[in-house]
Amino acid sequence: MIRSLSTYLYTRRRFRLALLLALPVGWLVVVYGGSLGSLLLNSFFKIDSFSGTIDRSPTLETWRQVFTDANMAVAGRTIGMATAVTIASVLIGFPLAYRIARYTSGRTKTALVLAVLIPLWSSYLVRVYAWKLLLASEGVAAWAFNIVGASSVLNWILALPIVGGPSLSTSSLGQFIVFTYIWLPYMVLPMQAAVERLPESLLEASADLGASPATTFRQITWPLILPGVAAGSIFTFSLTLGDYIIPTIIGDSSPFIGLAIYSQQGVAGNLPLAAALAIIPVMVMGLYLTGARKLGAFEAL
Repeated sequence: MIRSLSTYLYTRRRFRLALLLALPVGWLVVVYGGSLGSLLLNSFFKIDSFSGTIDRSPTLETWRQVFTDANMAVAGRTIGMATAVTIASVLIGFPLAYRIARYTSGRTKTALVLAVLIPLWSSYLVRVYAWKLLLASEGVAAWAFNIVGASSVLNWILALPIVGGPSLSTSSLGQFIVFTYIWLPYMVLPMQAAVERLPESLLEASADLGASPATTFRQITWPLILPGVAAGSIFTFSLTLGDYIIPTIIGDSSPFIGLAIYSQQGVAGNLPLAAALAIIPVMVMGLYLTGARKLGAFEAL
């Protein structure tokens, strides 16, 4: 019986593959796809203004609320922050990833990789609250500026209309710093893996042909590691896009998409509007993943 079943499965590869994929694909379709379908369905309902209950008659009224200036400003603020954090993570993470991959080995390499990973082993909330204390008006950051005699520079930064605030911990700049710190490891590791796959022979050939380091980077290094950069950006962009804890603790309380969804679902009890708002990051990430896929991000993961 067992031998017959083994022979049957061995000779029918498609059936064997279908059995292997049935559970994960079923999970994605039923749980993940069902959740997204439920969100989309609920976004076409509305809250009855008199009773406060959900009116399940199909309507576009909730979607008209989504596209108000206030909600579009929230979406723009969130996407802008996610973009800025992703760019900063590339600029900060690339030198570190390149150094780890090309110029270290043995214990030194292990120590640097652990230094990148160790923050991920501590509590997310602990790290965020630690940064709130560091960036407070009487925290380490303000003390450091005062020690080097640059308090006027800090005050000038905090006075800027877009990034400033009463202190770094209550400013958009503070949010940006914390977001970048929290998600930076997710950018460093894929870039490190991409640099390690970079053929040394190509770099040597470029140097032998007289190319400058800048030309080698632009023509060889960057195109070959771009899939790793795109893979890391998926994490930094998506995690920033959906985060609602950092905007709650750090910054001037300007709402982000995640915080707006949480407020509508929990405080206001407006489930249809929360569902409609939740579709926005799903759509944004769908477009982002399409672009990242064309850059080879999925192969680099």
